[in-house]
Amino acid sequence: MTQKEALTILKTGANVFLTGEPGAGKSHTINAYVRYLRNRGVEPSITASTGIAATHISGMTIHSWSGLGIKDHLTAYDLDKIATSEYVVKRVNKTRVLIIDEISMLLPDMLDMVDAVCRAIKQSVEPFGGLQVIFVGDFFQLPPIEKRESHRQQSKKITIDERDEASFDMETGLFTAHEGTDGARFAYQSSAWARAKPVVCYLTEQHRQDDAEFLSVLSAIRANTIDEDHVAIIQERQQQAKIPEDITRLFSHNMDVDRVNNDALLKIEEKSHTYPMTSYGRDVVVASLMKGCLSPEKLVLKKGASVMFTKNNQKEGYVNGTLGTVVDFASFTDYPIVKTRNGLRVTVEPMDWTLEENGKIKASITQLPLRLAWAMTVHKSQGMSLDAAVMDLSQVFEYGQGYVALSRVRRLSGLYLLGINAQALQVHPEILKQDGKFRTNSLEAEGAFAQLDKEALIKMHKNFIASLGGTWQEESSADEVRAEKGGQALSLRQKVKKVPTVEVTLAHLKDKKTIAEIAELRNLKQGTIIDHAQQLLASKKIAKHELAHLVPTDPKTLADIGTIHKAMDSLGADLLKPIYDYCAGEFPYDILRLAQFLYSLRG
Repeated sequence: MTQKEALTILKTGANVFLTGEPGAGKSHTINAYVRYLRNRGVEPSITASTGIAATHISGMTIHSWSGLGIKDHLTAYDLDKIATSEYVVKRVNKTRVLIIDEISMLLPDMLDMVDAVCRAIKQSVEPFGGLQVIFVGDFFQLPPIEKRESHRQQSKKITIDERDEASFDMETGLFTAHEGTDGARFAYQSSAWARAKPVVCYLTEQHRQDDAEFLSVLSAIRANTIDEDHVAIIQERQQQAKIPEDITRLFSHNMDVDRVNNDALLKIEEKSHTYPMTSYGRDVVVASLMKGCLSPEKLVLKKGASVMFTKNNQKEGYVNGTLGTVVDFASFTDYPIVKTRNGLRVTVEPMDWTLEENGKIKASITQLPLRLAWAMTVHKSQGMSLDAAVMDLSQVFEYGQGYVALSRVRRLSGLYLLGINAQALQVHPEILKQDGKFRTNSLEAEGAFAQLDKEALIKMHKNFIASLGGTWQEESSADEVRAEKGGQALSLRQKVKKVPTVEVTLAHLKDKKTIAEIAELRNLKQGTIIDHAQQLLASKKIAKHELAHLVPTDPKTLADIGTIHKAMDSLGADLLKPIYDYCAGEFPYDILRLAQFLYSLRG
């Protein structure tokens, strides 16, 4: 799906899961949607799952926005207290569109709790109280960080009777956190996600990497199809004669980052300049702000230090992630003067990280928007684009860490590898399986919206803006979709036709999925997928050579199919009953059906 197509769906007001590979333009698409809403008098709530991600989007954490804070479980008392908090109630009631970035790092229980808070405050049984919710992220990237004892174990202490006595509305499901989430780790496994039924918008364009060879490696990691050639390409980047000194280094552990940065700073024989962070507000809130701030509590700089900006300030010409070198210090203020990679000289002044409620600052921290940039963790690099980076992936310990690190770099020539282990090239097997379903859902949504004409789209967009209390403005092109009837939005299934099911199978076959994989992803019988493949062959939408990957690779299945093909050589392949009888019922019809299809591909 293109960014324009995703934006079209977003503008309908449908709940959306916006995903795609790193560099596909998720942030760009969301920023375009935010501008669209603001131009029509609608202010969305922009949040993220972590403080670091929140600074990237100039928003706040979903924990702060919802009033949940550091809670990892929610009682009836907690819910009542939040739902009567003046600041939280005003914030939630003003919200019409809720954006949650880096959704991959949000635990399912937390999403359930946010849903419960929204429904309690909005006094609605609709998912998230009727808000349009937009989940943004890529589950192939870093997963949530779980505590040693999750509340799933702790919640066993709370009985159903206790919940009833605590005034939970079990009939309407006003509070449903922890329903059906036992053993779940990812947000899409939550009951809130299931109720929201987000339309999947899977972006397939690439705007970060422009190196075909490097893209093939990243795609292979994502698809779990890494082979010796891909590994060789990566390993070649370990054979660098000399690594430039001014390139950021990425590590999996904070200990390595601190060691590299401190050692590099010590080597500079210049005067040290120290800048302590100042703060205002309650300790617990300040601690939360500090945790999400990339600038350190005590920043020590020297002339010649490699630094990275940690906040956006387009007026001064830098954004979060801009790299540079300290070239001097202002004589009166002692503020560092940084020369960026593109030659811009900036006198860096302190900036604030704040938490506001009802227009008032509840807490703030003040620091120079800088950090030492010889090294940083993979975790803190998520969401950044780097021209070049030195990486040590030899101690990667989590699925997605290696993929995130490698995909930060725009091209292979900018990758300098110190080490790598096998874990770095692996993605979570559960996410690999789920990703196929997301792609299928996205294809179906893409096809459905493509069938709507321009007038229908414009009408839907107008209706949604009106429902938000905004002011409609015409656009130069119709790129929006949403239907309203009697104040209620029509569902996608009610309004539009589905993309032809054969076309969805075609996309999966082109993506080298097997018959069994497609059947599982689409919840269809293998025989149905085979029928689709035969139709596609007959209509010349796919060629025989494009289906070579359908031949099984395991020895037993290959041997079985070989036996069946010998029988077909003698009896013909048009009818399966004679083959079944000839083989004395040894093979089930699923295998016979597959063998029959593969027989038709011979020659």
